[in-house]
Amino acid sequence: MNGIITGIALPFLGTVLGAACVFLIKKNMGNQLQKSLTGFAAGVMVAASVWSLLIPAIEMTGKEGFASVVPPVVGFLAGIFFLLILDKVIPHQHIESTESEGPKSHLSRTSKLVFAVTLHNIPEGMAVGVAIAAAMEESAFMSMAGALALSAGIAIQNFPEGAIVSMPLHTAGNSRWKSFVIGSLSGIVEPLGACLTIILTSLVLPILPYLLAFAAGAMMYVVVEELIPETQNGKHSNIGTIGFAAGFALMMVLDVVLG
Repeated sequence: MNGIITGIALPFLGTVLGAACVFLIKKNMGNQLQKSLTGFAAGVMVAASVWSLLIPAIEMTGKEGFASVVPPVVGFLAGIFFLLILDKVIPHQHIESTESEGPKSHLSRTSKLVFAVTLHNIPEGMAVGVAIAAAMEESAFMSMAGALALSAGIAIQNFPEGAIVSMPLHTAGNSRWKSFVIGSLSGIVEPLGACLTIILTSLVLPILPYLLAFAAGAMMYVVVEELIPETQNGKHSNIGTIGFAAGFALMMVLDVVLG
């Protein structure tokens, strides 16, 4: 039980600690640092999608050849389309953007920024939840140590995400405490999503391979649609690429060594 609670709480703790940077750093985050951290987050998510989600989903089918990849492919594409739909129906705005996305609304820019980060965090919460559920039900394919490794990796990449949210909010005129609270709450969807996914998986165990791949697809959508383009815009795109490599390598090591 302690492992389950730790796995659910770690990603949110990473966001909170990152948001607390608003109290420690007076100046706004530099462009190069932001690109490197965004690339790092993308690398962690790609590695987690492959080693922690897709490969276990394939192994969990217990079949060979084409039949072994049907659930992962279906789940992966469903995750992509799920995030695509959310991206279209939820009004949101990214930190560096001056234009809103999704349907028109009268929400404040701050609210739209929070919605944007929430969209990023939904698949991460699902990934942690389904990995923990797999460890609880299918220990031969996913150990609790492996689920905790995934949770720790997401927590590490949530640290810069929390800072990337809270610090620009403070620069835009919000108080440090308000920026910290908003930055922290942007990650609350992760433990909530993890809990809901664990409950769903326990009720319908046969869909576990589909859910693992679904979470992978949702995370890959965020990486390709948002994170990688952010690292490649303007100058110093190589910094984002280096960050990606570091994040990918770290998550791969965590999953292989601890899983």
